[in-house]
Amino acid sequence: METLSKRLVSWASLLDELTIEQARVSSTMPFIYPHLALMPDAHLGLGATVGSVIPTLGAIIPAAVGVDIGCGMIAVQTQFAASDLPTDRREVREQIERAIPLSAGKHNRKIVATALPRVAELEALAEAKGFDPARYAGNWREQLGSLGSGNHFIEVSLDEADRVWLFLHSGSRGVGNKIAQHHIAVARRLAKQWWIDLPHPDLAYLVEGTPEFTRYIAELRWAQHFALLNREEMMDRVIRQVSEWVGTPVEERQRINCHHNFTESEEHFGKRVWVSRKGAIQADAGRPGLIPGSMGTASYVVEGLGDAMSLNSSPHGAGRTYSRSKARQTFTLEQLREAMVGIEFRDTDAFIDEIPQAYKPIDQVMADAAPLVEVRHTLRQIVNVKGN
Repeated sequence: METLSKRLVSWASLLDELTIEQARVSSTMPFIYPHLALMPDAHLGLGATVGSVIPTLGAIIPAAVGVDIGCGMIAVQTQFAASDLPTDRREVREQIERAIPLSAGKHNRKIVATALPRVAELEALAEAKGFDPARYAGNWREQLGSLGSGNHFIEVSLDEADRVWLFLHSGSRGVGNKIAQHHIAVARRLAKQWWIDLPHPDLAYLVEGTPEFTRYIAELRWAQHFALLNREEMMDRVIRQVSEWVGTPVEERQRINCHHNFTESEEHFGKRVWVSRKGAIQADAGRPGLIPGSMGTASYVVEGLGDAMSLNSSPHGAGRTYSRSKARQTFTLEQLREAMVGIEFRDTDAFIDEIPQAYKPIDQVMADAAPLVEVRHTLRQIVNVKGN
């Protein structure tokens, strides 16, 4: 851990000046308590630094929570070993791609049987919170069980003992994005209305006790639950496709589902604060968590160590070092193919911006995270599914 200022601490050994400055500006907001924590994967982001933990007293910055509310990971350990799997991995990749809508803007044509109870649960939750998600996305029900694009993925992986894991990364899809964008706009409007002088427009905030804050928390929590159920729904479909591929029903040995873009009310350093983790997982002592590497590299099943200075947090992945546009200008499809040797994936230049070289080395990130989490399993992917 390195103390960068009175209100800014970092666990990142790889950190550029622009990222430090963005986090420093955020840490000067008067309601930060006790300090902003930068995780080992921290990098420049929109609204706030990705890989940051932002504890606030009596206020929340919607742009710091981000637009993919509830984004996170889910993993299932199966009973299978590598030797149980058929040799044709392309078959299962294509089966998964048919079962789950991929890419931004893609959604289900109908609500399938496994999604019905989850949709009903979300309808009841929205009614209890007093809002209609359809005002943000009329097809939000069809969005449940869809992956998205960017760094969202589905993987079949093997651990250190060649046991088979199913692993995926996604969030609250279009409806969560619309909810976030609405409340970011509300916060900015209020800042102008009350002549609040902000160091950056993205730091516009909502004050606890106001109707705007209360409405944001209600809809934020709904979107976080949508994201959790979205991952559950997709995982059930992946399990079905893997069962058909192997010819044997999947037996779940364990299932872990965790957010890494979310806000919760927690107690730290003697006070109740709102903890916004933008690219960080909750790492209370003994809590299981998931830290994916970049496309083609290792991922980790971890257990939290409950480090107080990190506000019981840890990194959520590798952390970008190249923007998407810069990565596409710098790297080639041939380099991506070299990085993906031995892994079944859709061979296309659409994924060049996800090449491992565009990210921090995951091994270094995990070395920096040693005080925050203990590694339980190290996973290597053998099948990779992504949206464009």
